[in-house]
Amino acid sequence: MIDEMPQLRVGVIGTGPITQRFADAVRAVNGIQLSAVYSRDAERGAIAADRLGASGSVTSLAALLESDLVDAVYIATPNAIHADQVRSALEAGKHVLVEKPAVQTAARWRQLVELAEERNVVLIEAMRTAYDPGTLLLRELLPQVGPIRQVLLRHISRSARYDLVLEGHQVNIFDPEMGGGALRDLGVYCVHTMTSLFGMPRRISAASVVVNSGADGAGAALATYDEFVVSLEYSKITTSRAPSQISGEAGTLSIDHIASPRLIEFERHGGGVARHVVSEAQHTLIGEVERFVRLVVDGGDATVEQRATGTSLDVMEAVEWSEKSGRTFDFRDRESSAC
Repeated sequence: MIDEMPQLRVGVIGTGPITQRFADAVRAVNGIQLSAVYSRDAERGAIAADRLGASGSVTSLAALLESDLVDAVYIATPNAIHADQVRSALEAGKHVLVEKPAVQTAARWRQLVELAEERNVVLIEAMRTAYDPGTLLLRELLPQVGPIRQVLLRHISRSARYDLVLEGHQVNIFDPEMGGGALRDLGVYCVHTMTSLFGMPRRISAASVVVNSGADGAGAALATYDEFVVSLEYSKITTSRAPSQISGEAGTLSIDHIASPRLIEFERHGGGVARHVVSEAQHTLIGEVERFVRLVVDGGDATVEQRATGTSLDVMEAVEWSEKSGRTFDFRDRESSAC
C-alpha cells in the first residue's frame, strides 16, 4: 500500500546500492520524499523500502506507474533496460530521473526527450558529476592553466565483483547484454567531464581490454580537439591512485577523483602549488536531486542537461565503434553526411 506524501513523491525502480545514496540525498533535500520501491521480488522490495525510508513497495511496474500517489520515478536498474522503463514512465505522465548512462544510444535518448516534451514532464540523467561541488570548482579554476594543450581524465577502480567474473559467474556490470562494462560504468564520468568542459571533439580513437564475459574490462581513448588532445582511461579490473590532469601553457590542474573531486591542485609553471579541498560532506547526490526537484516544481527547462547527455552518448558510441573497428571515428564525417 502506498501512503500519500505531501511533496514530490518519487517511486524507486531498482534496489541496488546506488539507491541508498539516492535515498540519503532525498532526506537532505526539501520538497521530495520516497513513496514506493518497485521490485519483482516482494521480500526484496519490502526490505528495500524499509531500508530506504519509502512508504511501501510494489511488485508490478504498472502498479507503480498507474498510482496517483507517485509523481516521479528514479530508475536505477541495469543499463540495458533503462530505455524501456523510461518510456513507460513518460507515457504514464511521470517525471523521470534515470541513472547514468541514461540509455544505450544517443538516438534513443533524443526520442525519449521528445516524448517527455510531448507529455510535459521532466526527464534528466542522474549524472552526479554535473552537479558535484568539486566539478563546479574545477570549472572555476580551469582558466588558470592558460591555453590548454593536454588533458588526461581517468577513472580506474577494480570492481569487487570482478572476482565473480573470473570464477565464471554472470554479473550485470560485466555483462554486455545488460549494458555493462568499464566505459559505460566508469568511463562515462571521463566522457561527461570532457564534453561538458570542452564540447565535442573532432576525432576519437579507442581500444579496450575485453574480459571473459565479453564486456570491456578496461579501455583508453584519445580525443582530438583543434588545439589540444584529451586522453581517457577507465578500468573496472585494475586500480590506480594517479590523478587526472589538465595541462596548459600556464600550469597544470591535478584532480584526485574525476567523478567527485575532493582535492584539486594547481601547479603554476615556474613554481608554486595551490591546494583546493572540497569537504567530504559535500560529496553526495544532493546536487542532482535538488536540480530534479527544481525542474519539476518550478517548471524549469532541462534542455542543457538533456543536450549534455546526448553529447556524452554520442562520444561513447564513437568510442565503442573505434574499439570494435580499430579505426578513428571522425565527427566531421558524420556532420558532412548529415548535410
